[in-house]
Amino acid sequence: MKLSLAIVAFALAVPTVAFAQDSTAVSSNGEYPNTFSSGSANVSPFTNKSKRFNDWSISAGAGVPLMQSADLTSIKNGNGKNLFGYSAYVSIDKAITHAFGLKLQYDRGETRQGWFNTKDPVPNNLPYQQVGARTQYDAISILGDINFSNLLRRVDNHSPYRWALHGYAGVGTIAFRTYQKDLAGQRMMTEVKPFQLGSMFAQVGTGLKYNVNNRIDIEGRLMYVVTGDDEFDGGGNKYSAINQREEQVSDNFFNATIGVTLKLGKHESHLMWHDPLQEIYYKLDVLANKNQDIEVCKKGDADNDGVCDDWDRQLDTPAGARVDGAGVALDTDLDGVIDLYDKCVTVPGPVENQGCPTTTPPAGGPVNEEVTKLEGIEFDLNSDRILPSNTPILNNAVNYINSSNGSYTVIGATDTRASEAYNQKLSERRANNVKNYLIKNGVQSGKLNSVGRGEKDLKYPECDPATKCPEWKNRANRRVYFEAK
Repeated sequence: MKLSLAIVAFALAVPTVAFAQDSTAVSSNGEYPNTFSSGSANVSPFTNKSKRFNDWSISAGAGVPLMQSADLTSIKNGNGKNLFGYSAYVSIDKAITHAFGLKLQYDRGETRQGWFNTKDPVPNNLPYQQVGARTQYDAISILGDINFSNLLRRVDNHSPYRWALHGYAGVGTIAFRTYQKDLAGQRMMTEVKPFQLGSMFAQVGTGLKYNVNNRIDIEGRLMYVVTGDDEFDGGGNKYSAINQREEQVSDNFFNATIGVTLKLGKHESHLMWHDPLQEIYYKLDVLANKNQDIEVCKKGDADNDGVCDDWDRQLDTPAGARVDGAGVALDTDLDGVIDLYDKCVTVPGPVENQGCPTTTPPAGGPVNEEVTKLEGIEFDLNSDRILPSNTPILNNAVNYINSSNGSYTVIGATDTRASEAYNQKLSERRANNVKNYLIKNGVQSGKLNSVGRGEKDLKYPECDPATKCPEWKNRANRRVYFEAK
């Protein structure tokens, strides 16, 4: 029985060890400590494909099993002699992530229970206490390994950590022989073969690991083994007098062990000792301390208007002129005189008169269009909201209209995107919003009316629906202006 289980465990371990060394080359500049001191120097993505860490290991240990939940126990709580057995384990470990892994584990040991050691003669005690037992067992199991320290670690400094709390749980198959000794002598009571229906068992527990170096860990572990069998303690068949002493139908025991883990692989760091948060903090520190000169404008800013030449559409802007996002000098009233030189910024006028009108607007009747238009109040796409950058222009319009004797039409327009019906309604909303703004800020309502012209009143007529215009032309078409009646 023992030999067959050992052969199975060895057969599974050989190919695992053979492939434990991964083959992906990884570079390291040596400036950042390995996971032995909280991280990795590599900057490739934290994925399994990057293979920056060792993820295989071999563990072995020995300890003491103590039968506790059974008819015959190891611990007497002061009412008899405590009996201690022995146990050993070896496992092949695979880290799936920095917080979870799997173990293929082989356990072997002997529990001792009852009222005396079976190697000793039967004591002259009460008949109830004249029985001793021992159980020799072999087991193979698959265990899940959760690294609680990496799941719950609080990152508040960059110091290395050397301790890690692990949790284990898994199932497997167990084979055992039980022996009982009483006044009639010692004899084998029960034998269970491995890989049979009644040989399944489970174990769960926790372990505390100490990272000695990048190759060796030491671990103290306490496991609780659930055998699922009432005959495991050596009490004989399940209906025997001994097995009727307690009501439980599963003989369970604790197994306290001390073990060593050998981490395999060619890299300095093992995945289970890697903390991704520490690595992120380190890289942030590196970036914070690194001086980088970022070249914003490769071609420079020849006219020094604050717009890089890479996207400046006017490379000879006069000094002091305000510009738009494309680097073009602002001409609020679109009279051909930029605001820097325009004496009447919101009222169009000829160049010869420094952008001011040459005549006073009449009280009524037809007026020369060139004199009466106040343009340049633009809107975002599909919006009728007055932009904050346009309020100074509208405030100037308030002053101009109040100083004149005429009345004005507030005209809204759009670009050619969307349907004609939609654009018509959008232009009306824009005109009404501007009209309401002027009235709210002091213009007499009788001096204003509003009208929407949709996409029929383009500043750049070449931007028809079939033509793809640059955005600055489309934006210029999305406007509201004033026209004297």
